[in-house]
Amino acid sequence: MASYAWVLEVRPGYEEEYKKRHDEIWPEMLDTLREAGIRNYNIFRHGLTLFGYFETDDLAAAQAHLKDCPVNAKWGAWMGPIMKIEIDEATNFPFLLPRQFHMA
Repeated sequence: MASYAWVLEVRPGYEEEYKKRHDEIWPEMLDTLREAGIRNYNIFRHGLTLFGYFETDDLAAAQAHLKDCPVNAKWGAWMGPIMKIEIDEATNFPFLLPRQFHMA
């Protein structure tokens, strides 16, 4: 299984709201992520910087599933106003970070 990471930002003043929304994440959004093949998904925050980590066996399939999913679109529209999001237009997904180190 491959692992991936992204970096985004929460807008100033929305740190607690971002956490609250994820504490109360919609069950259908969790189902969508699972259906996309995403596992071990974690998001960490340092100041306004968000660092996301997830694993999937097929990144292209996960991205395609999320791109066409109305639940994901609804979640994105709800979260968008409180975040600074840079999307890779080629994948309609946040830019993924290149791995710098791995310890097995």
